[in-house]
Order: sequence, then structure tokens, then C-alpha cells
Amino acid sequence: MEFKDRKEAGRLLAEKFTADSAEDIVVVALPRGGVPLGLEIAKHLQAPLDLVITRKIGSPQNPEYAIGSLAENSEPLLNRRETRYLNKDWLEAAISKARNEIIRRQTLYFENHQRQTFTGKTVILVDDGIATGFTVLAAIDEIKQQNPKKLFLAVPVLPKEMVTLLSEKVDELVVLTIPDYYRGSVGAYYEAFPQLTDDEVKQLLAESR
Repeated sequence: MEFKDRKEAGRLLAEKFTADSAEDIVVVALPRGGVPLGLEIAKHLQAPLDLVITRKIGSPQNPEYAIGSLAENSEPLLNRRETRYLNKDWLEAAISKARNEIIRRQTLYFENHQRQTFTGKTVILVDDGIATGFTVLAAIDEIKQQNPKKLFLAVPVLPKEMVTLLSEKVDELVVLTIPDYYRGSVGAYYEAFPQLTDDEVKQLLAESR
């Protein structure tokens, strides 16, 4: 299954949720790519849209390959097998760089956007797809710190081998396609998969209000 773009994937995910169950729901997107999908679900449910900002920590040999991740108010989530032999100074610098980028995005995205509380709420966490899963796992841990009533994870596509792990981390996993053979990147499942800018994220947040 392929998606025309993130907006179409968001509309298809939104159809999995009933519009009459919006009370005490917060839709939470992972920026940047998850925000267009989150907006479609939030509009469908007439629910507020918020963000959890996470940053991937990439391997020194291949920055696109995640060896860990960091969320706004959490300790780093690291692949111990991948990081145990890394230079500690390099790893601390990579974590510091990720934390500084999170702070930059917090300042930029939430300048005119009210943050939501997740305590006692039904939270729908949304991303445009999952590859290694590190960023979404960091986001799940971040949300759970506030003790939500129920936590959904909604994504268009994820690798088959991650279904069990993620199902154990959330109350309900909502996925549109689970391919037998994963193509290696989330973008491979979209016809159009441009990188979003910070300004586009701010515009989508403004539209959600």
C-alpha cells in the first residue's frame, strides 16, 4: 500500500477513529513529518493538536541510522549494543546537540501555541511512519510521564518485526499497512514525501487552532 502524500495518509488514519469520541482526546504529532497527519486526525475528531518533539541520535558512520533518541523532558533512549563502544565524548556531544535542537524547536513552534496536558486524557500519537522506532519510543515514554488514560499509536506503515514491541508499549496500535518486506525507509511508501520546514509546521499548528 502506498500513499499519495502525508495528507492522504492522515485522512485514512482519521477514518479509523470515530468522530463522536473526541471528548478528552489530544492528538499528538511528531514533528516535522507527523504534523500533517496529526492535523487530519485532529480535524476529524475536532480535538486539539499538540506535539512531542524528539530527535534522533544518528550513528557516527551513518547519521541516518538511529542509535538512540531524545525527547523533551526525558533521558536519552539508547541502543546499548550500538553505543557501548562509542567514544563517550562524541556521544555526549551528540546528545547535547539533539537537546539544543529540541529547545530551538520548542521556542519556535510553541511561541503562539498552547501546550496540552495529557494527564487523564486519551492521547493519539501520530507519525508518518516508523523505521527503527527510536523516536516514537522516546515519545511514548515522554507521554506516559503524564499518566494518560489511554494511549493510541497511529501510523501509516511500520516494519512487521516492530508490531509486537510497539503493541506492548501502547494501549492500541493503529496501522494502515504492515509489509512483509520493509523497503528500508518511510518515504518509500509515499508518492510525494518532501521534507517539511519549520514554517510549515507553524502554519499547520495555526490551522489546527
